[in-house]
Amino acid sequence: MIVTRFAPSPTGLLHIGSAFSALFTERAAREAGGRFLLRIEDIDTARCRPEFADAICEDLAWLGVRWEEPVRRQSKHFTDYRAALARLAAMDLVYPCFCTRTEIRAEIAAAAGAPHGTAGPLYPGTCRRLDPGERAARLARGDNHALRLDVSAAAALAGPIAWHDRTRGEQRARPDLLGDVVLARKDVPASYHLAVTLDDHLQGVTLVTRGEDLFAATHIHRLLQALLGLATPEYLHHKLLLGADGRRFAKRDRALTLRALREAGRTPAEVRAMARFAA
Repeated sequence: MIVTRFAPSPTGLLHIGSAFSALFTERAAREAGGRFLLRIEDIDTARCRPEFADAICEDLAWLGVRWEEPVRRQSKHFTDYRAALARLAAMDLVYPCFCTRTEIRAEIAAAAGAPHGTAGPLYPGTCRRLDPGERAARLARGDNHALRLDVSAAAALAGPIAWHDRTRGEQRARPDLLGDVVLARKDVPASYHLAVTLDDHLQGVTLVTRGEDLFAATHIHRLLQALLGLATPEYLHHKLLLGADGRRFAKRDRALTLRALREAGRTPAEVRAMARFAA
């Protein structure tokens, strides 16, 4: 049975682009006689707000989207993420990174021919090469740091891996395209990459439908699945809903949030049509 999920982050109100993704995912489950789940990705407690999580559920219900209960909220499952991170650390695949964003940008700018990935210049691995004594001293001092995945070592351990994407066919995983991604920060117990990969496994998701802007992230997610022995779902990366200016919708588009459209008198049927679905 197909199990799909819609997993918004409550850092703002849902916009029409999010409605498109939710309806797309729900339809994929409904047409296959499968299950549709809602997950609230609120692991970043500094940016996520409970009122936005409540608004997401309210707006989706108004739109006519129906999901199974209970809704998984990442902020209630920190123990799961810490356990997964500990497993990776036990494999010697995680290292502390003390670099600030400013320092990383400066080092990349200073390095001629710095390697590039799908999202631009890659983290240069500064702290991966840090002297063990200095690393231990900085940790003992309590210096602020993130935890990064040693992608080269992880990929060597995992070996060749692949996944199937419904829109692009069989894909060979190239986690090196994203470099040593952050898995956790001092105030956030897991990054998007780690949390979403573990959540999909724990919820039994068999088909991940999401925007094509997240296609590249699948390289890392597939690697984490291999390392942690997690199930590998099928993927479907749909096209993004674009505005008249050719840009994808974002939370800055306040006039096109579902809440604003409701208050302007739009009906659920009209909003569903705007999102390119029949009522």
